[in-house]
This record gives sequence, structure tokens and C-alpha cells, in this order.
Amino acid sequence: MDHSQIVNNAVVTLDVALPGVVWGWMITLNLWAKSIATGTVLVGAFLLARHKDEGGVNGIRMLIPIIAFIFLNIFLLFTLLDLHQPFRMINIFLHPHWTSAITVGAWIATGLTGVIAFMTYLSIIKKETKGLYDTLLKVAVFLAIPTTLYTAIIMGEASARALWVTPAELMQMAFAAFLAGAAVLAFFSGRWTKEARRDLAIILAISASLSLLMYMGEYFFSWKDAEVEATMAFVHAGGEWNTMFWAGQIIGYMIPIVLTTMAIRNGSAGLLKIAAVCALIGLFIAKHVWLIIPQLLSLS
Repeated sequence: MDHSQIVNNAVVTLDVALPGVVWGWMITLNLWAKSIATGTVLVGAFLLARHKDEGGVNGIRMLIPIIAFIFLNIFLLFTLLDLHQPFRMINIFLHPHWTSAITVGAWIATGLTGVIAFMTYLSIIKKETKGLYDTLLKVAVFLAIPTTLYTAIIMGEASARALWVTPAELMQMAFAAFLAGAAVLAFFSGRWTKEARRDLAIILAISASLSLLMYMGEYFFSWKDAEVEATMAFVHAGGEWNTMFWAGQIIGYMIPIVLTTMAIRNGSAGLLKIAAVCALIGLFIAKHVWLIIPQLLSLS
């Protein structure tokens, strides 16, 4: 067919920008659940490697796949629900385009879910938490890293969203995973040794500190790029988004830093659990603010 004929018969299906917020609370929940799932795998594997005596982290081999499986499926479910045409998701597997971060991420996330499902079967049904389980855990760690990072690439590819810069978002996603993973595992650390809880508290404190540092960097030094400055004006100017931004920073990062520091000193499991609750709540708020405010800026 002649190329000019193709051009002349082209059909315009959308010639204006979508108004308002396109990525809403479903995507926030998506990011939050993904951080918990992948973080549980990464932090759990680290604790297992560090504490060879499983008595130090009693029950963690069963906890890792169960928690990860639940939150991976929440992540995948809300990814699917947010699509305008959910059944088109099948084309990612039938007709994959490997230059797309969405395609690559979907395949990796699906592979991770399969590995975690088999680990859950081994730990609950077969009661086997060594041998094949250990091999699968290594595979899960390998897949969890790109699974937690690939959404940063998608956000970085979004047109006219200068706040979402891929290198910075990669770090945010990594810190969120370690924060969420450490926070969730903290709820089950009551029977663990003081040394194991200390390691968990250190991971939570460091990831909260680094996350806070990055957000404060954006808050105070966003004046160089005009679009980022205009986006951050929704926070700087006061009002709803200013309140939510600082609520996320205080609840999700500042309070956990203080509480985990105290927990590290006295080995308190109670303080660690309170820090974990704050971290998970604050992480959701912080993620939501960061997702929404760039979409409030008019692209025209």
C-alpha cells in the first residue's frame, strides 16, 4: 500500500490531553503493595543470610513467600483494574514489545509471582524450607530488584512530568521497598533475637533517613527547573497538599527514625512495631502526594 494512502486514511482517536488526574489512588496502592512485596523478599533474604541460626528469625522462611504473594497479587490486581482495557493486558504476553518498560516489567513481575507462589506451596503444603526453597529465594531476590524499580522508568518516561526523573525515582523505589519490607517484618519480630530486631531497626532507620533526605532535597532545591518549581508550588503554597506532604514526611520518616533509634538502643520490640505502623502509613501518604502533584499542573 502507498504510504500517502496510509497517511490520508489515518483515524485520529485522541487529539487532546486527558484532563485532570489520570493516575490516582489505585496507582498509589499499586506502588505501596509492590514495595511491601519486593521489600519483604529483599529484607527477609538479608536477615536469613545474616542469621544462619533460624532461631534468630523464627518463622521467617514461611513469612517471606506468604507476605510477598499476598501483596504481589494486590499489586497486579490494581494494575489490571486501572487499565482502560484490562483484557489488552494479554497482548503483553502474546505480542510483547521488549523496548517497552511496561512489557519487560510485566513479564518480570509475573515471573516473580510464579516463583513466590511455588515457594508458598513448598513452605505451607510440603513443609520444605530448604534445598529447592533456598534456590528459589535467590531467584526471587534477583527478580524482586527490577520488579520494584521498573515503575520508576515508566514514571520517568511520562511526558512533561519533570518531577519524575528516572534516576531519583529509582532511588525512591529502592528506599521504599526496604522501608516497607522492614516495617512489615517488624510485626512478626517479637520472638526474634535482639540482634535480629536490631538489624531490622537499622534497615528501617536508614531507608527512612535516605527517603527523607531525597524528599527534602526536592522540597528545598526544586527551583532550578521551572516545571518542577511549578509542581512543588502545590506543596510550598500551603493548603491540602502541603499538609499531606508534611504528614507523609513526619509520620513515614521522621517518627520512625526517632523510634527505631530508641529501639536500637534498648532492643524494644514494641517501639519497633509502632515505628513500622507509622512507616507504612506515611509511605502511602508520601507516595500519593508525589504521584498526584505533577498531574495537577496544566500541560497546556
